[in-house]
Amino acid sequence: MQNRNYRSQEHYVAPLEDTPIAPIDRLDDSEKARSTWADAWDSMRRRPSFWISSALIVLILVVAAFPGLFAQVSPTSCQLANSNGGPEAGHPLGFTRQGCDVYSRIIFGAQASVIVGVLATLLVTITGVIVGALAGFYGGFLDTFVSRIGDIFFAIPTVLGAIVLMSVLPERTPVTVALVLAVFAWPQIARIMRGAVLSARNSDYVMASTALGVSKFRILLRHVVPNSIAPVIVVATISLGTFIVAEATLSFLGIGLPGSVMSWGNDISQAQTSIRTNPQILLYPSAALSITVLSFLMLGDVVRDALDPAARARR
Repeated sequence: MQNRNYRSQEHYVAPLEDTPIAPIDRLDDSEKARSTWADAWDSMRRRPSFWISSALIVLILVVAAFPGLFAQVSPTSCQLANSNGGPEAGHPLGFTRQGCDVYSRIIFGAQASVIVGVLATLLVTITGVIVGALAGFYGGFLDTFVSRIGDIFFAIPTVLGAIVLMSVLPERTPVTVALVLAVFAWPQIARIMRGAVLSARNSDYVMASTALGVSKFRILLRHVVPNSIAPVIVVATISLGTFIVAEATLSFLGIGLPGSVMSWGNDISQAQTSIRTNPQILLYPSAALSITVLSFLMLGDVVRDALDPAARARR
């Protein structure tokens, strides 16, 4: 009975001209495909913290490169008559216990601290990327050997290892400190790069390149490394501030840069004797160190959010 009623019902079909068919599933190829880096830049430039941290970092780098433009008083021109003196004309931050201009020492001290941070970051990043990429892409005995060597160095705290090694070195310069820090800090970058390469080496574009007869080393350089470098950049940006703190720690303990080299760590170490009578000479280099480290940490957080696909999907 139900089937009979269903057959007797009239069905309305709209005319074709009333319901035009639109190409709703057609791919819009009028715009060029955006790369990961273009999306990352678009994300970063919308963040106020990116511009604030970038402006501070540029200012710090310019001060470190051209300290004479910002301080006209020589940091080595010290007079005991000005010992622990307060601010005065031409000396806005006062004087140290030795009668040196605090402002001038902070400006010129940025050079050694930034050199150590930048050089250590470059050495660690280059070493970690090369070692991690080769181990992750080729695997086998090379991967096992590199992983075990990395575990040995990873088990040694960077600052502790640097203390032991710096105590036996005859010469202590910013380059020496950077090399020592790089010796104990490269496994972190290597591990991150290895993990990223392991995820990328089985991708479709790698298989297609292999099928086309491209050599493995060329695939590694042109395809795998560029698509695996993003997490390394994030960690390297944050690590730069960490290395500046490590240099200050070594200098504060008296086994980093010698006292004749101006750095924020040496200034903090020398100012601790006047912390009761003249605490501001300790606060100024500490503030410069904190602002520098905070700037790189802020930039690292912004870069991490921009290059993290999960973070982009959540926004």
